[in-house]
This record gives sequence, C-alpha cells and structure tokens, in this order.
Amino acid sequence: MRIDEWWPDLIPSTRQWLIDNAGDAVPPEILEQITAVTGEPGDDDTWVGEGTDDEFYLSDEATDWVEAAGAAEGDEDEDDEEA
Repeated sequence: MRIDEWWPDLIPSTRQWLIDNAGDAVPPEILEQITAVTGEPGDDDTWVGEGTDDEFYLSDEATDWVEAAGAAEGDEDEDDEEA
C-alpha cells in the first residue's frame, strides 16, 4: 500500500505529527495509528524505511511525499486566510 492511499484515513493529529517531524523516527503510538489503517507493513510497502527493532522510519520516498503534502496543506491554509 502506498502512502497516498492511506494518508487521508489518518486522523489529522497523526498527519500533522508526520509533517512536523518528517524524517524523524516514528514513535510507537504514531506507528500504531498508521498500522491501524494499513495493517502490518510488508516488504512491498514503499513507505517503509530502514530501522531497527527499537525505531521505525518512513522511507526517503515517503518522507519526501509527507513534506510535499505538508507544503500543499500550508498553501491551502494561506488561501483560506486570504479569502
């Protein structure tokens, strides 16, 4: 499953955490919210990055996607303020 498929199903606070902390280790409570939507990550999930037993990271591709999504959401907020 690709990040763009499950991103809309996350609660807003989880999406915001991922935007604010793009590239950081994903804490267990955020990962639990992601896997509640996606199921356990598999080898073919492009959003899964390298990590250890103690830390989970999004892939570079997924981190880039999150940063772009955050920028797009920021642009929408600016448009709302101008209206």
